[in-house]
Amino acid sequence: MSKSAEKNKKPAEEEEAPADAEVLSLEPEKKRLPGKVIVLYIVLPLLLLLLGGGAGAYFLGMFDSPDEEHAQAGGADGEHEEGKPKAVFYDLPEILVNLNSSGKKETYLKIRIALELEDAKAQTDLEPLMPRVVDNFQVFLREMRVEDLSGSAGMIRLKEELLQRINLSVQPLKVRDVLFKEMLIQ
Repeated sequence: MSKSAEKNKKPAEEEEAPADAEVLSLEPEKKRLPGKVIVLYIVLPLLLLLLGGGAGAYFLGMFDSPDEEHAQAGGADGEHEEGKPKAVFYDLPEILVNLNSSGKKETYLKIRIALELEDAKAQTDLEPLMPRVVDNFQVFLREMRVEDLSGSAGMIRLKEELLQRINLSVQPLKVRDVLFKEMLIQ
């Protein structure tokens, strides 16, 4: 071959080389993640984690200063003393009744109850009505069975029923709650 043929041949090889170089350069090149994917999978969860931690710290009171905590506690006590009158408790006499039972064995209920009243005036107004209240309680309790009183659900039902009955018998007075001091089933 002549020198001119070699010269003609080299440019053809050079032309092919850059094309091969481009193909080779695409294969080993690392693919970059788009910006949206980075924001969606990395930045957004970190932001949510920081906001959640900050909100939790705020609600746990970690950002309150000791002076603010004392002022809030004092304000709550002051409102309780001025806004709500203190409750007055009235102890009923001990009640002993035999429960309704299908067997020959008698079952007895011994119960001590305190009533939560609105104020001391209600206590003085309730005194003359106590025979009616005790009578209503005894009539109701004598019809109860041991199964009716079992478990916490039975206690709650009994409490609600007694509260309803006492409020009906002492109207217009209002009893806030019935509190069990002692309850014995034998």
